[in-house]
Amino acid sequence: MSTLAGKVAVISGGATGIGLAIAQRFAAEGAHVYIFSRRRALLDQAVERIGRNVTAIQADATNLDDLDRIAETVRKEQGVVDIVVSNAALVEQAPIDTLTPEHFDRTFNLNARGPVFLVQKLLPLMTGGGSIILVSSAMHVMGIPGHTTYAATKAALRSYARTWAAEFKDRGIRVNLLSPGVTDTPMLDSQVSTPEEREALVNMYLSMVPIGRLGRPEEVANGALFLASDQSSYMTGADLMYDGGVGQV
Repeated sequence: MSTLAGKVAVISGGATGIGLAIAQRFAAEGAHVYIFSRRRALLDQAVERIGRNVTAIQADATNLDDLDRIAETVRKEQGVVDIVVSNAALVEQAPIDTLTPEHFDRTFNLNARGPVFLVQKLLPLMTGGGSIILVSSAMHVMGIPGHTTYAATKAALRSYARTWAAEFKDRGIRVNLLSPGVTDTPMLDSQVSTPEEREALVNMYLSMVPIGRLGRPEEVANGALFLASDQSSYMTGADLMYDGGVGQV
């Protein structure tokens, strides 16, 4: 039997990178996945790659009306949500002396505010046995220059997981954090402008990774599957560091 047979999952930022890999893995394990992202073309490509058990919704994770529309769509079509994966995020490096209010607001609105209201909107559709997975980053336990806002938003997710694990305990809903290390995704490419800059950035990160290579989205999806399934039935409020050791040494 497939691990997630009959389950319904909603995944923000599910069109590329880690979110797409999680959607592919969940669908392959029998879940029906709802993915959403702002860019229609990427969503269409993701649906082709996932191939089955998938519904794509063009939506902005920072827009409460869009989140209401997602919740209403799932309610009408499925009636229930078993798994919520809050994955949508952005990273823009900025040293403190050049950091702007616009940069701060943009990062916090998506990375820290968005997950709160995604969970709020979908919570009424969840029943006992549900799993909420907040995709954080190993950077929430690290200190890397230029990441004032990004690291802080990922640390906020760690706090949410603790608070919600306690708040939802009587509902039978588990909440856990998934903290990837440096993973080879379009988010990594978004931080650079040239191949040379990418090579320098990758080498900088690799110097800190004990395993000595970048992570693959498919590997992080393994961690998400564990947290979504009954294999992690005795875990809540925890932080699964799927990070190649970068946040451990």
